[in-house]
Formats: sequence, structure tokens, C-alpha cells
Amino acid sequence: MPVSHATDASFEADVIASDVPVIVDFWAPWCGPCKQIAPALEEISGARTDIKIVKVNVDENPQSPMRFGVRGIPALFLVRDGKVQTMRAGAAGRAQIEDWINQSL
Repeated sequence: MPVSHATDASFEADVIASDVPVIVDFWAPWCGPCKQIAPALEEISGARTDIKIVKVNVDENPQSPMRFGVRGIPALFLVRDGKVQTMRAGAAGRAQIEDWINQSL
């Protein structure tokens, strides 16, 4: 499943109402660590069918990160059945991100 992009307007449908767990990546184009983790998220998204990964640009969509209390980026949230299960902040490699996902599901 390719990484998709959500907006404040589509967040409810893309994330909260999703029938599979969602990894939400709050990011911005100017954020170096966000650019670092992007390839890992693309690889994970392409390799897994049990989750979906949705990116939210915090500059263009301020309501969604505010709703989740995002204070720094990159911030990854695992949302299942409309509720935040867990989150992690900062850059990480693919193995670290996958470990976090597997422990959180």
C-alpha cells in the first residue's frame, strides 16, 4: 500500500475512520529528520498490507497536529479504531520503526 497524504479536511476519513491501523507521520518539507525517515516509511508501506501510512504536512494542515498535541516533528502516531495507541518522535531507521510498529500492534 503506498504512502498517502491527508489534509485537515480528509483526516477523519483517512485516519480516524480507517478499517486498518494507521501510522500517521506528521512532517514538514523543511524538516531534515522528516526527510531522513521518509524512505523507510515508503519501504515499510510497500512491504506491509496490515497497516497504512498517512503523511500530514503540519505547515499546510495545522488542525490535525494540534488535535494530537504534536510538539515536534517528525512525530509518528499509531492510530487504531480511531484512537491513538502509541507515538514516537524523532528520526529512526527502518528497523527501529518496524520494531516500534510490531510492538505496538
